[in-house]
Amino acid sequence: MSVTGELYNVKSSDCFLNHSTNLNERTLTPEEMEKLKTDTAVVSDFKQKKLETDAQKNWDLFYKRNTTNFFKDRHWTTREFDELKNCRLSDGQTFKLLEAGCGVGNCIFPLLEEDLNIFIYACDFSSRAVEFVKQNSLYSPKRCLAFQCDLTKDDLQTTIQAETVDVATLIFVLSAIHPDKMRQSIENIFRVLKPGGVVLFRDYGLYDHAMLRFKSGNKLGENFYVRQDGTRSFFFSREHLGSLFQQAGFEASMNEYVLRETVNKKEGLCVPRVFLQSKFCKPVPSESIRQ
Repeated sequence: MSVTGELYNVKSSDCFLNHSTNLNERTLTPEEMEKLKTDTAVVSDFKQKKLETDAQKNWDLFYKRNTTNFFKDRHWTTREFDELKNCRLSDGQTFKLLEAGCGVGNCIFPLLEEDLNIFIYACDFSSRAVEFVKQNSLYSPKRCLAFQCDLTKDDLQTTIQAETVDVATLIFVLSAIHPDKMRQSIENIFRVLKPGGVVLFRDYGLYDHAMLRFKSGNKLGENFYVRQDGTRSFFFSREHLGSLFQQAGFEASMNEYVLRETVNKKEGLCVPRVFLQSKFCKPVPSESIRQ
């Protein structure tokens, strides 16, 4: 299995040393355990409320600073998820995909280049990111519909007809949402998925290196942190993630940690990366099975 992740605010010259999937969380060193144990200071309620109020503004500023240059195109998704590869086998029928949290299109444009029988709904919290998607030379309204959407509030059915999407992707997106609002976001996706449809998930796992890099004063809650630019990141255990999706009506077909080590040659660092890679299916009603 090839594995790919994203480093946010971590300079890296990646050299893959090893990688594996695991049902158990990463084992911490004594020093790492002590660091997490002593990091008990939590950001004030006033600042946390302001971060929530300014969440969209902070992501718009992120894309204003970085434009389309921050993340690399995700050519790895069809290697990791057979559901995206199999859309080529649709017998001429259009495969409908929802890319929830599309950013500037790093996932959707490689997919559009690879397959002619796909239509992508691409939404993002940042209106600036959506504009970058629409400005891309590969963007065509015949094959893609990009729109601004707050997954924690907006009903996707205002843009997408209920139960019409074959596959939805949540790739490094849910971690940026306040934990109290994650379930609502997942339920909104559930409503537009076809019975039997699947959510493909990739995000930060518990005890990832990025989690351990946060200094004291950046903690918002359990496994939840704020970066210097005001954007936030949550680090998932597989149990917590599985419970979130189960409560929203999904069934897990895969939910595993991806463990990886990367090297920054210039700084002589070897750092452990932890991601969760999962697939959650929308059940098919029993009446449909009998028919």
